[in-house]
Amino acid sequence: MDGYCLLGEMGQAKKDFELLLSKGSVIDVRSYNILINGYCKHKIIDDTLMLFLEMSHRGVFPDTVTYNTLMDGFCKMGRIQDAQTLFSQMQACGQLPDVQTYSILLDGLCANQQLPKSVELLSEMEGKKLNLDVVTYSILIKGLCKDGKVEYAWEVFRSLSSKGFQHNARTYTIMISGFCNVGLTSEAENLLREMKEKGCSPNGCTYNTIIRGFIKNSETSRAMRLIQEMVEGGLSADASLCCH
Repeated sequence: MDGYCLLGEMGQAKKDFELLLSKGSVIDVRSYNILINGYCKHKIIDDTLMLFLEMSHRGVFPDTVTYNTLMDGFCKMGRIQDAQTLFSQMQACGQLPDVQTYSILLDGLCANQQLPKSVELLSEMEGKKLNLDVVTYSILIKGLCKDGKVEYAWEVFRSLSSKGFQHNARTYTIMISGFCNVGLTSEAENLLREMKEKGCSPNGCTYNTIIRGFIKNSETSRAMRLIQEMVEGGLSADASLCCH
């Protein structure tokens, strides 16, 4: 079943599932999770919901993996209200959300421009003393940058040190991208310099991000200098950059 799901052959995966049922085999939550994950990956959400409802009728109870998978599917399809409803339903059924559950919903809220709810959810996560990491905060920083709220994103970025977290290349790159998108190229370059000074090596994505920012803001000479720098460092420049 899992193999067919990975190949996108959901019809065959469902046939195997039904074959197990017809032979009287015990279908557990893991079997359902495999099929639900396959449907969600291929955005067949209505069949996913039918399968989810079928579980309870067969006396199989969804676990955290089930809810996380279905919530992620809803979020990726822009059905954020359905994801929030499932989040509430999950808790009402006595299934406690884990860090991944919260992170899925946080990412979905950010991706669907519901930033006030994103900030509120992160505060809830902190209040519950969940085992948060820099990845969780990066989700909010990215959402804020995408929405143009770079000043607030910068505050969250800076607060990570006081919370005991160390920035990684991805977090720096997200913040650099945020600065570039609103024309704050000097701030972006300062952050690139700080990144190096703190021993966090910029990767190809970091350089390509800031170089695109320079080109977008008509700062070609600065872009060319960084292209030379990254090539000397053994990194590959995005081929599209050379077309500008």
